[in-house]
Amino acid sequence: MSANKLLINLSFITPKPTGLSNYALRIYPYLKSLNPILLTSQSLPDFDCYTVPNEIASVTGTKGNIKRLVWTQLELAKIYKNLKASLLFSPIPEAPIYNNCRFIVTVHDLIPLRFPRRLSPLTLFYRYYLPSILNQAEHILCNSVATARDLNQFLNIPAQKITPTLLGYDRENFYVRPYLSPPNKPYFLYVGRHDPYKNVTGLISAFAALSNPQDFELQIAGSFDSRFTPILKTQVLELGLSEQVKFLEYVSYTDLPILLNQALALVFPSFWEGFGLPVLEAMACGTPVITSNVSSLPEVTGDAALLINPRQIPEITTAMESIINEQGLGAKLSALGLERAKLFSWETTAAKTQGILADYLS
Repeated sequence: MSANKLLINLSFITPKPTGLSNYALRIYPYLKSLNPILLTSQSLPDFDCYTVPNEIASVTGTKGNIKRLVWTQLELAKIYKNLKASLLFSPIPEAPIYNNCRFIVTVHDLIPLRFPRRLSPLTLFYRYYLPSILNQAEHILCNSVATARDLNQFLNIPAQKITPTLLGYDRENFYVRPYLSPPNKPYFLYVGRHDPYKNVTGLISAFAALSNPQDFELQIAGSFDSRFTPILKTQVLELGLSEQVKFLEYVSYTDLPILLNQALALVFPSFWEGFGLPVLEAMACGTPVITSNVSSLPEVTGDAALLINPRQIPEITTAMESIINEQGLGAKLSALGLERAKLFSWETTAAKTQGILADYLS
């Protein structure tokens, strides 16, 4: 172990990894030259690991978040001291405060501040706890210029304390697969959570407004959420689209590229994103993309997607109609997306991250 010990907090990695967990899982292998100690409940070969309680990651939702925050504040500070660490890297914006721990964190978005929900634990965390973390951090990473602007706008974090490190994608998993059998019915695809800011209700309404929705499907990939999914299913029922709109639940990492490859287009009309990883993964699969013209999404797509105003449902419908009816448009967007995706890689993200961490370790 190096004299300047780096700890990497992977205590939050869940059994069914999604955005934040996937980011951490893709980044940490490239940081091996820094000789870190991984704080994890899993066995990760070729690294020094310090075992943390499994229930910190396995218990999800508000209860799990509170349990992890208590552990972070009380136990992680002790681990840092006992291991004589000199820097902690947390790939999520959580770290011990008021404990003389030096740390760098990654902030992925400020959605709970941009779309606050009264008495939401997440909104309360971002409003009252996160500012203390960020003010005490040695440095802050974020995954887009849009999020860097939000950090300055919402929390007055100076620009010189923030480094955007745009995300990458797994080239061994997300790529064009030309020999797949065609689906039973052509479909548009959404990948992500069911939260209101994701605008899935708008997407369903836009799909319903197609001139012939009965000839297509809308497949919605993402874990069931007891707060929001029933509302979406009620909307589908009221619109008479139960045969056309399919809720796929959680889709595994290996199955997702196949789902993307076979889709007419990924439709991702979110009101705001810190990055928008499904958009990049779709482009890497040669899948045409329809997404929003706000936040980080134009940073990701450049001119390789149909950009829409997510608050204008007719724009979403028109974009889907264009994919259906305009000959050659899908192929054009596919080619543009494949070229655009080449600009992003986890190696690049990790190299920038490694450089920042090394600066603060020296």
